[in-house]
Amino acid sequence: MDLDQKDLGHKLFHTITFGCQMNLNDSERLAGQLRTIGYEATENIDQADVILLNTCCVRESAEKKIYGKIGEMKRLKSVNPNIIIGVVGCMAQKDKDKIVKKFPHVSLVMGTHNTHQLVELISQIETSGEKVVSVWDQAEQLAPDVPTVHKSQISAWVPIMYGCNNFCTYCIVPYVRGRERSRPLENIIAEIRQLGAEGFKEITLLGQNVNSYGKDLDTQIDFADLLQAADQIETIARIRYMTSHPRDMNTKLIDIIKNSNRICEHFHLPVQSGSNSILKQMNRGYTTEYYRQLVTHIRKSIPGASITTDLIVGFPGETEEQFLETLDFIKSVRYDVAYTFLYSQRSGTPAAQYEGQLPLAVKKARLNQLMAVQNEISLEINKQLTGTIIEVLVEGASKNDAMKLMGRTRTNKIVLWEKTGTEKIGDLVNIQIDKAQTWVLKGRLL
Repeated sequence: MDLDQKDLGHKLFHTITFGCQMNLNDSERLAGQLRTIGYEATENIDQADVILLNTCCVRESAEKKIYGKIGEMKRLKSVNPNIIIGVVGCMAQKDKDKIVKKFPHVSLVMGTHNTHQLVELISQIETSGEKVVSVWDQAEQLAPDVPTVHKSQISAWVPIMYGCNNFCTYCIVPYVRGRERSRPLENIIAEIRQLGAEGFKEITLLGQNVNSYGKDLDTQIDFADLLQAADQIETIARIRYMTSHPRDMNTKLIDIIKNSNRICEHFHLPVQSGSNSILKQMNRGYTTEYYRQLVTHIRKSIPGASITTDLIVGFPGETEEQFLETLDFIKSVRYDVAYTFLYSQRSGTPAAQYEGQLPLAVKKARLNQLMAVQNEISLEINKQLTGTIIEVLVEGASKNDAMKLMGRTRTNKIVLWEKTGTEKIGDLVNIQIDKAQTWVLKGRLL
């Protein structure tokens, strides 16, 4: 197919995306812009006229991997001197000078604040043949909406805001994504309506902290109001959102989710640590006592809800006693799933300068201990679903077995079952759960 596209004179592009869902959505919007000037996507990187690496700098491991990938691109430039190799996104925002100096084969360096200018910048390179570096220090205003090419047939991301005002001491995001900027409610609702008209079944509202939505707008509107408005769109079957900051979660939001038809009963609430002293050093803005009250209210209001979290192990100065506080915390809260990370020292963040940076071996040992405890809890929770019948949205074939289909519950649990031939991608089906594992449920179609 790619060779046929070349034969027909199509210009081809290839994207490589690192990092979070926001980056994945950014890549879809970069693809949408390239489509407007005649480019088509290709999976064959050797056939591409434009290659975009959409980068992440949240963790050191990601940066190392990305720098290695940028280095590999030199081979393609030597084969095709006219190829446009672009490094965009968070790492471009943070390290533009380093990228320009270290990788002369890179044609474009573009930051996070002006991704809507991709067409203009690509055209400039095509015309002049010169390298372009375009990294704004900050966003002067909310970027205009641009065309989007969605990778999924049934699920779509809808950004509701950009940037972050929280300045957690370990996090680079506010420095590379800028301050919070909310999209107007009418723009978001119009996009969701259009997605529903196009046949999408599920949308995920995206923001670094969705609970802060609307604080920068002139109108008196918040995230709960946005969710309530989205819930009225009947062509959409499911509404998800990420990510929430526990400090800004409130009873109004929980009550709206409780009384909704389409908002999924899944709460992702990154706690990061079970130690109050560590939370204070992280600048998280809440205590474990507050967080427990929040979880109690969610479970009382929505008994079937799933609660997931993020946890960082090995924050600077974390003692064994503080780590054990986190272990005790997850044992009492009992998360469905916890996404666990080693603390990564990020230059430019306050925590990078803190004393007491822990050895990697200590951090890995604690991470393994934490994962073992959480995996046991996850399995116990999933086993309680054995024998139940659950609504599942069909997403496609299992990656490991073409004879099985995969989908997700409203509570964001992965379900596998034997294909019968009657299911189509996008269908809502009822699955009886026969077997529970730590990360997946298995069952049969009813």
